[in-house]
Amino acid sequence: MSEQIGAPSPAPAAAPARVLVVDDTPQNVKLLADILGAKGYVAITAASGEEALAKLAAERPDIVLLDVMMPGLSGYDVCRRIRADPATALLPVVLVTSLDPHEERVKGIEAGADDFLSKPIHQAELLARVRSLLRIKALQDEVRRQADELRGWNATLEARVQSAVAEIAKLARLRQFFSAPVADAIVSAGEASLLAPHRRDVCCVFIDMRGFTAFTDSAEPEEVIAVLAEFHAAMGPLVAASEGTVPHFTGDGMLIFFNDPIEVPDACPRAARMALAMQARFLPLSEQWRKLGHDLKLGIGIARGYATLGALGYEGRFDYTAIGGVVNLAARLCAEASGGQILVDRRARASLDEAFALDPVEPLALKGYDKPVPAFLLLAGPA
Repeated sequence: MSEQIGAPSPAPAAAPARVLVVDDTPQNVKLLADILGAKGYVAITAASGEEALAKLAAERPDIVLLDVMMPGLSGYDVCRRIRADPATALLPVVLVTSLDPHEERVKGIEAGADDFLSKPIHQAELLARVRSLLRIKALQDEVRRQADELRGWNATLEARVQSAVAEIAKLARLRQFFSAPVADAIVSAGEASLLAPHRRDVCCVFIDMRGFTAFTDSAEPEEVIAVLAEFHAAMGPLVAASEGTVPHFTGDGMLIFFNDPIEVPDACPRAARMALAMQARFLPLSEQWRKLGHDLKLGIGIARGYATLGALGYEGRFDYTAIGGVVNLAARLCAEASGGQILVDRRARASLDEAFALDPVEPLALKGYDKPVPAFLLLAGPA
């Protein structure tokens, strides 16, 4: 079946109808078989009820012409067995009898017969009844074929729905730490290929609120949660617009990196533009919170370097994260930045063109570094 779900496909070309002729009198069998064969039907013959049931299973006829009076199993008995078998329950059965037609008709209906012929056989009547019942069977077969096709479509559709649900769930999980375009690219490329541990040159941005610890010591928990919600709601769209990757949140802090898992040619310019937009977006929030008595400002650090990246964790709980000195350097620069400042390391500075305004600062004595670290203050970006 085609994968495309649409109108029912046409039925295959019909083979000659197969008619099972059952009679214990050889002359009657030969007469019926000759008449049917002359009209293009395939005649299958049986001389008893027992033989008829065996031929039913082996030959799968399209219609049965069944004599009523036979030794052993009568035509009524055979008809009842045909109706009792789900595989032949709808098979057309014509009872052929020389007995009183009115009495035999009642018994035949009770046994499950579809039609009746009286002996001696009238050729035109025989062929008319066979054609009529074969038309009915053809319609039943078509309904059954389409029902089977529909079941196949339903199975295909169910599999597609399950696949789509799994894809949506995967995409929703990825969007927890990737922008929508990056998450879509990961799903398209195959999760394993992009999320396996690897090393790459990335630009890391670390942001953190100055004064947050003092704020949490004096504020009610509900106030803290409300401020964090506003903070993340303001910063999140800027991260998404820049297509940055957020591996996890640390309360009032956030790590964002660029150039992974999807490589971009302008990782540091993106990081710088985002950092400037964050400071601009943070100003009205800071003013709003200041009116409530909360002195909160934003510090940002930017560093470029190689990191090991990939999905780390345990079954049922994984985070996509970056590990390496560049992450620590971004965090140290962020911690050193005053409220409203953006500090940039030397490698990130080298990746920014003249459209960005930067001033050098005195080399910084950062925790974990033996020597002072050169740094620059990012003041403005492209107009």
